[in-house]
Amino acid sequence: MTPQRIILIGYRGSGKTTVGRVLARELGWEFADADEHLEAAAGKSIAAIFAAEGEPGFRDRESATLADLCRRDRLVIATGGGAVLRPANRELLRDAGFVAWLVTDPETSWARLSGDPTTADRRPNLTPAGGFAEVKALVAARTPLYRELAHFSTATDAQSPDAVANAILTACKAGTSQSSRSGAAGSSSSG
Repeated sequence: MTPQRIILIGYRGSGKTTVGRVLARELGWEFADADEHLEAAAGKSIAAIFAAEGEPGFRDRESATLADLCRRDRLVIATGGGAVLRPANRELLRDAGFVAWLVTDPETSWARLSGDPTTADRRPNLTPAGGFAEVKALVAARTPLYRELAHFSTATDAQSPDAVANAILTACKAGTSQSSRSGAAGSSSSG
């Protein structure tokens, strides 16, 4: 049985938007990037929201965006990397559909982020360290939250977006709670 929503979680640069578009195409569903929806509703970039409202203001907007998206059916949602920080968001996402964690090591995330010319303009630093040190610290801090929330996890470092999407679809249709990267990402079987 396929749920009405597939929700992708993971750190920045894990491939949520790319894989989400593949999943939506395969299913014949709509795709929504939560950060893009948030920016469109606000009329400004995430960096500008952080500058004007701080992280709490951004997180409030993020929660409202997620609540809106989770009311829509036949939707693949790519969340922001920090969407898992609030317990209410984790509960909402888990209840809304099949949650797949796209696991990427910090080195791969950093390489993808630093290779994206829009990163600096759209995404603020979240710690004083910035750069690779920030990526490494935040991946470590958020990993337990991603693990807690995910119905399924799969590594994206060495797989194509199509392969990642196929792994998610297979797990989703089977109703499994597992990891396709044994021992590395862990899994969550509650649900």
